Amino acid sequence: MNPLEVPEVKLSSRKPRKGIYMLPNLVTLAALFGGFYSIVMAMNERFDAATMGVFCAMILDSLDGRVARMTNTQSAFGEQMDSLADMVSFGAAPALISYEWALKGLGRWGWIAAFLYCACAALRLARFNVNTSVVDKRFFQGLPSPAAAAVIAGFIWLINEAGIDGPSVAWGMFALCLFAGLSMVTNAPYYSFKDVQMKKSVPFATIVLLALIIAVINIHPPTVLFALFVAYGLSGYVIYAWRKASGLQASVISTSTDEPEESGLHDLEADKEDQARHPQS
Repeated sequence: MNPLEVPEVKLSSRKPRKGIYMLPNLVTLAALFGGFYSIVMAMNERFDAATMGVFCAMILDSLDGRVARMTNTQSAFGEQMDSLADMVSFGAAPALISYEWALKGLGRWGWIAAFLYCACAALRLARFNVNTSVVDKRFFQGLPSPAAAAVIAGFIWLINEAGIDGPSVAWGMFALCLFAGLSMVTNAPYYSFKDVQMKKSVPFATIVLLALIIAVINIHPPTVLFALFVAYGLSGYVIYAWRKASGLQASVISTSTDEPEESGLHDLEADKEDQARHPQS
């Protein structure tokens, strides 16, 4: 080996894709618009339309990742874009809608509840990004932000359908914001449905069950959807308690957000530079 030759550093063959792809990011932008639309509608006291914007954003958010995988257009840009859109659609939008609809009359307690929900959504998304590489794909750690937003939006939709004013259920909205917000930052495991393969064949009874679920939802969408998302919000605590009682690990992923120790890396880089400057004969 030539003593003046610097050792070649082998890089991983799987480089992160840095391009910006049109189709999945268009879906993400549409989800972002749903959250923005919800905020504008809440400012104009059109709360039914505001809740519809949140639900539309939730549907679109479930599609952008699938579209990216199906078209092989995943990218780091798309992941960051998705997180920022989620913060608006499922963090800021539900907090502002709930505040304008009911919490405003509670004074400082109202904006504290709305801010707590918004802050928990931000913390949940940040933790999700940090723990992506160590997550058990079958579960989420903490209530997913779209489901938390659906609990808030579903409650507003249900109460409006009943002809009840928001200020009259302000403390109920307060409690629900605390429940949804704190559930996002717990260690409770929530089933992710990511192991459900759409391309694989399923029993005929599964299709019948899906048709039955759709029919039940159409009986009265506000009541059924709110009940479903509340049940999902409680399911994480049930799974957590069952794991504890069975002696299993309750947390499904590591909760550490510490950065890797870098002092050794810096020392290694210094040694390499020294060897390059003073090669041994």
